[in-house]
Amino acid sequence: MTAGKPAAKNRTAAWAVWLTIGLVVAGCVAAGVLNNDGNSTVPAPAADERADSVAILQRTSAEQGLCYGWELVDYYDYGAPLNVGSNLGDGVAVEENPGCPRWVQVTANIGYVSESSESNDFARIQVTGSPDIDSADLWQVEQGLERLGLTEDVFVDDPGWAVTRAAVMLPLLAVEAGLAEPADTPVPAAASPSPLPDAGSDYLRDRWGWLLATVGLLLLAALFVTVGVVQRRRTTAPGRGATPGAPSRSGRERRAAVPAQRAGAGADGRTREKA
Repeated sequence: MTAGKPAAKNRTAAWAVWLTIGLVVAGCVAAGVLNNDGNSTVPAPAADERADSVAILQRTSAEQGLCYGWELVDYYDYGAPLNVGSNLGDGVAVEENPGCPRWVQVTANIGYVSESSESNDFARIQVTGSPDIDSADLWQVEQGLERLGLTEDVFVDDPGWAVTRAAVMLPLLAVEAGLAEPADTPVPAAASPSPLPDAGSDYLRDRWGWLLATVGLLLLAALFVTVGVVQRRRTTAPGRGATPGAPSRSGRERRAAVPAQRAGAGADGRTREKA
């Protein structure tokens, strides 16, 4: 019964170690799953952004005789666009609309990748128009958006704001390309958009799951080292490894020394008597 106790303790320690490993692995897997399911939804324009854009486009379209609109698409969603709008109203597209024989539309195709991916978020901006509008003129309008500060990075940072901002810039760029006459109603100034708040580095955002896994493995290694040190101290302590109930080596040596001392004392006494 006594010999079985150390084995039982070792089995308990082994189960504790394996349980710790399981918990660490499960935590890392959960972190990876949550990390992959991070912020990957493309946000649509806010209600006030849509309303203001529709009002501006209604005025300029009525004076120029050209329809303008926008379309926001999630690259990884193959269904309907996330949001459309035009001078005809919020949610009304100009493409192939009988009420708009001549039209120009900006389409923003946004792709948000998972945070654990090595790829970057991206945006594809395209300006299309009715068949009677030359593709070279549309390309000029498209390049004008980037010149006014509506770059791909801006669309990635705030797609909803960027696509509606681009839509209200279309009338001015259409005049530059010779597609329409200047409107009597002033078009909003084509100033560079105000800088967006610093989004910070993507390094930790893309890799926090891996960092968590690394920390977990380091803690697990520290646990193994601690268990090993404790087990080593137990096995190297005095008296360890002997048969249960047997006296330790140091005890036998002390008991063997006592008779020797007594024998020496007796011999010394007899010698003094003879003298």
